[in-house]
Formats: sequence, C-alpha cells, structure tokens
Amino acid sequence: MNKKVKFIDWGLVDYQEAWDRQEQIFQQTVAVKTQNRTNQTTLETPNFLVFCEHPHVYTLGKSGHPENLLLDEQGLKDKQATYHKINRGGDITYHGPGQIVGYPILDLDNFFTDIHLYLRTLEEAVILTLKDYGIEAGRYPGFTGVWLDADNEKARKICAMGVRCSRWVTMHGFAFNVNADLDYFKNIVPCGIDDKAVTSMQQELGERLDMETVKMRLKAHIAHLFQMEIEE
Repeated sequence: MNKKVKFIDWGLVDYQEAWDRQEQIFQQTVAVKTQNRTNQTTLETPNFLVFCEHPHVYTLGKSGHPENLLLDEQGLKDKQATYHKINRGGDITYHGPGQIVGYPILDLDNFFTDIHLYLRTLEEAVILTLKDYGIEAGRYPGFTGVWLDADNEKARKICAMGVRCSRWVTMHGFAFNVNADLDYFKNIVPCGIDDKAVTSMQQELGERLDMETVKMRLKAHIAHLFQMEIEE
C-alpha cells in the first residue's frame, strides 16, 4: 500500500521563511515518533513533499567552507542576494528563481531506512525527468546530485542535493536548475568543487522551460519511485 504524502507548492518564498516552515513540520513529525516510542502508541507520522523557488540566496552546509562564497557583504547586496549557514550536509550552493527547490519532509520509517538509497532515489527522479526532455544525465562517482557528461571533462552539475536526517525524518533536499540564472554560480565554488561547471535545462535545450510542467513530471517520478500516494 502506497504511503500518503501531502504535496505543497510554496511558490516563491524567502529562504529563512521556508527553513522555519520546514523546521516546524520536522519537529512535529519527530514529536509524533517520540510519543509513539514513549507511550507505545502507533500514531501515523505525516509525510510532506514541498516544492518552491527562492529569491537569490547562497546557503552553506554544516561541513562547508565559508571561503567558497566569493562575495563580501557589499557584493551580496549588489547581487540582491542573501547568505545563510544551515544544518544540512554539503558545502555551499545557490538557490534562485527558475530553480525547483524540493524539500521532502519524510519519515523514512514509512519508506526505507537507508539515507544513501534515499539520495539515490531522489537523484533517479531528476534523471528520469531530464530523460523526458531528451537530456541524458547520471551520477558522478563520489559526489551527490545529478550530472551531465559525468564520465568526461565536460562534466557539469544540473541538480545539487543536501539533506538532514534525524530519527529517520528528512528535511532540506535538492535544487534542480530549470531556468536558473547560472551567472550566480560564478560567485561561489559550487559544492566546494572548483573544476566542474554548472548547467540548467534552459542552457542544455536552448529555450526556457515551463516550470509547472517540469514540476508535474518530477513530482510524478518521485511519487512512483518512493511508492507515494500524493495528496494535493
């Protein structure tokens, strides 16, 4: 039986606001699990899949290096961008308009308790979405995310990932470049990798994509791979 997952599209939302919303859902889910363990109850934990876009923002993971941000405070202002140190894994990345940011807030006890399989499954959903548009993508050994031409010197990243998982409840997620302004990546060492390019669907196909259609396809692939029953 497929697990029910509530899908929410927050639209364009400030990064801090989205982080606060995630934390609230995350803490509520953990509280249900704690109650189940303490009282030996079997209350069902909620599961959420959130899509959104952010105004220009750079985020640094807990194991990241601040020097990978190549802008000072004035530079951030000039770019109309903000900067946040956050509690996901990974190094620095960029979020902005034209990018699908996905925040699955799932209790993996409802699916499978394997964080590596979780990441690979999210990657596979993006790979299948790109395949729908005739873009061949895959993985780069030793790195998370989705890459094009990962086996040669033209390797370029199209989707970054960084998650937090506590008590098998996930938050944060992925950033998938659809129509993103790639110039913003020039202001960081993306994910701490200084010798690989970044790309987008628009860059690869030479035209802007309809974001809602890409979201629909991506959501369908995630639902199928995780065996979710999506509730709008």
